[in-house]
Amino acid sequence: MKHCLIVDDSAVIRKVARRILEALEFRISEAEDGAKALAVCERDMPEAVLLDWNMPVMDGYEFLGHLRRMPGGTRPKVVFCTTESNVEHIARAMQAGADEYIMKPFDKDIVAAKFQEVGLV
Repeated sequence: MKHCLIVDDSAVIRKVARRILEALEFRISEAEDGAKALAVCERDMPEAVLLDWNMPVMDGYEFLGHLRRMPGGTRPKVVFCTTESNVEHIARAMQAGADEYIMKPFDKDIVAAKFQEVGLV
């Protein structure tokens, strides 16, 4: 079973994403900020990360930079999931190593399509 780490400071978003991804047969870990997400990755590197941009402590962009420099950190497929919709944010995320980008609010079809595009389902 593939492992997906959901990183978002909103418990509601994590819960919704968890339900969608469990239905897609992922094992789920959660973190409410980038620093806690890095700790999860050190213990158990996921195949996928659903990543929020704006979070306290360490935002998604900073987390992604740290992740990609970790041993094995280039392997996870990273899907940014955020309310940031301008082209500059999307370009910055992709240049930092994100594999895909989805907007909030999202639904099962959107998540499934994006995860399929990056080869996870």
